[in-house]
Amino acid sequence: MDPTHAHHVSHAHHATHRPATGAPAVPSLNRTAFSATLHCLTGCAIGEIAGLVIGTALGLGNLETIALAVALAFVSGYALTLLPLLRAKLPVVAALKLAFLADTASIAIMEIVDNLVMLAIPGAMDAPLDSALFWGSLAFSLAVAGAAAFPVVRWLIARGKGHAVVHAHHAH
Repeated sequence: MDPTHAHHVSHAHHATHRPATGAPAVPSLNRTAFSATLHCLTGCAIGEIAGLVIGTALGLGNLETIALAVALAFVSGYALTLLPLLRAKLPVVAALKLAFLADTASIAIMEIVDNLVMLAIPGAMDAPLDSALFWGSLAFSLAVAGAAAFPVVRWLIARGKGHAVVHAHHAH
């Protein structure tokens, strides 16, 4: 481990770390991981909600509804990462590669956990769209999914992978 990384990780419990040079504050590892997890959860939630709503409205079975929700979660999750990369003028292929590397693990974890929780809550997958059971179960399952993905996102960022690579390319 290089000394700079070791020093930064040793200060991960602080809200921010201000280098002695007067440079701007560097967000802590936990704060960066939390922000990246929320970003990924937002993309997952957009697709997941759309998929569950469409599947429920069309009367699809649980398997078809989950497949649609997972597919849309990956599409929307990758799209939220791609947009700032493309705005930063990265070539499309490079932006796609970065989005894939940054988001695949966290989206996969969120989707597995989210859908297992939805399936575990009695009646949640069959609840009508206007019911508190449907929306409450979905909100709970997404919160659990985000919590499950956070340690993996944090681990990846601490190693200079995942969203750490993407943030280096964002236009500010």
